[in-house]
Amino acid sequence: MITRRKLLKNLSALPIVGGLIGTGVLSANTMNTAPKKKPSSDLFKELGVTPVINANVTMTFLSGSLMKPEVLEAINSTAHDFANMYELQDKIGAKMAEMLHCEAAMVTSGAACAMVLGTAAAITGMDEKKRKLLPNLPGPRPEVIMQKSHRYVFDQAITTTGAVIVEVEGPDEMQQAMNNNTVMTLFFNAAGSSSISHEEFVAISKRNNIPSFIDAAADVPPVENLFKFQKMGFDLVTFSGGKMIRGPQSAGLLFGKKDLIEAAKLNHSPHEAPIGRPMKVNKEEMFGMYVALKEYLETDHEAEWQEWLDRIEYIKSRVESLSSVKGKTHIHPGPANAFPSMLLSWDQNIVKTTPREVYETLKNGTPSIVSGLRRDGESQMLVIGVVLLKSEQVSIVAERLYEILKQATKE
Repeated sequence: MITRRKLLKNLSALPIVGGLIGTGVLSANTMNTAPKKKPSSDLFKELGVTPVINANVTMTFLSGSLMKPEVLEAINSTAHDFANMYELQDKIGAKMAEMLHCEAAMVTSGAACAMVLGTAAAITGMDEKKRKLLPNLPGPRPEVIMQKSHRYVFDQAITTTGAVIVEVEGPDEMQQAMNNNTVMTLFFNAAGSSSISHEEFVAISKRNNIPSFIDAAADVPPVENLFKFQKMGFDLVTFSGGKMIRGPQSAGLLFGKKDLIEAAKLNHSPHEAPIGRPMKVNKEEMFGMYVALKEYLETDHEAEWQEWLDRIEYIKSRVESLSSVKGKTHIHPGPANAFPSMLLSWDQNIVKTTPREVYETLKNGTPSIVSGLRRDGESQMLVIGVVLLKSEQVSIVAERLYEILKQATKE
């Protein structure tokens, strides 16, 4: 047994690296982070977690979307070395800004984090003292103007900074609400209705020299939306990284005016004091988000759309062989989740089950398939999403639907 005294004596007589390796304190493989080759294990099975086929839309509780192989490769290939996080955020941000044709960009831990950081940037600018005091700045609380119809659950990210939300209806009220405490305006792009158009909202903000922010988290496709809102004049834009861009679920994009992005970075990790420190993004997520954005912009979106339509036709042809079962292609109008899915209905006097019952049977079956439900007047329809299915899952979903509906037809 090597005592502490003997160990120190031995170390003093050896070159530092060689000594550490020779004593067994530091083996040559201590810092080898390459994965050891061993039989692969099924962690879903080991932990008792049910793998799910997502025949619906991108939902956080279902872990968003599936990362592309290129994104996984980016994560795996960068996990074995350290990086200076300040440098990494700056250089990835510069490359993403080139791709997005904007002044500056950064990776955040999701769109909700981007909202916190964007608001914090508008409040603090480059003021170090203000950064350290958030969310408890002395004096009147900073104000963020939103349309009343745009209030939603995620606007709590705004008040996390200590700001208060001021609700307005119409352009005149928005102008009247502007005062010395106003730091930002926020437009929720997926709101059901707006009393102020995008263009009016931007114009009023600019007229009062107040930065405007648009939350467009789930609003691709179409790919053009990544450029649309900055062209309108919004100063800050956020998109989720883990939805249809298919980056890491815990990553997001914040981009726009350089001064605001630089202030947002100061409010974020790896800086040690700011409000965004708990929302850190690791280097693997940054590399993964960078590659996801690059791959998304290089995707043949017309071919991808056609593949989605073909998937619907495949499933539809299988289930429509049953009496009274009808499938219909439905294009969601957006702005969120603006892609095709299939609406499925049947005569319940012939197929003796309800859409709700089929939904539950799919979800509780093996494999577990999560679909959706949609009300059309008095009737309810089953919604089958296809955009998040892996290629081999299309036939699985079709056959499972066929089996359930056929069984109900016999009863």
